[in-house]
Amino acid sequence: MANAVLKHCVVGLRLFRWQNHTRVGELAAFMNTGIAGKKEISYEDLKALLAKSQNLLLVDVRSQDEVDKGRIPGSTHIPVATVKDAFSLEPEEFKAKYGVTKPPLETSELVFHCHMGRRGAAATAEASSLGYVNACNYSGGYQEWSMKEKK
Repeated sequence: MANAVLKHCVVGLRLFRWQNHTRVGELAAFMNTGIAGKKEISYEDLKALLAKSQNLLLVDVRSQDEVDKGRIPGSTHIPVATVKDAFSLEPEEFKAKYGVTKPPLETSELVFHCHMGRRGAAATAEASSLGYVNACNYSGGYQEWSMKEKK
């Protein structure tokens, strides 16, 4: 068991090193320890938010190639490697670049997602470190969404 955990940690460290992510908050989110205030929502929660919220910002952090193969309707594409820079932009710059309003720091309607949850968790941790303390991750990602939506 200990060897399996150690192997998982090494794989995780290599992944984040490869993506140039070395911050403790991002690593904590990846390791699912709950240290960095990591919050997750389910498919059902996301469906409810999409149905009722006018202000939800759903951020797809996958690569452009992945997005080209399919996306969750209403999502905004901001690759994981650019999340910190994107959410550091002034509101006018953010709107000009992404076509949507930059959410206020206190918003509870900022959701990140990727394909299976890891990059979404890293993006959520990054946003949290910038002050978006209520940001959350749709951990099922596009993989779960497309399966449940039969796409």
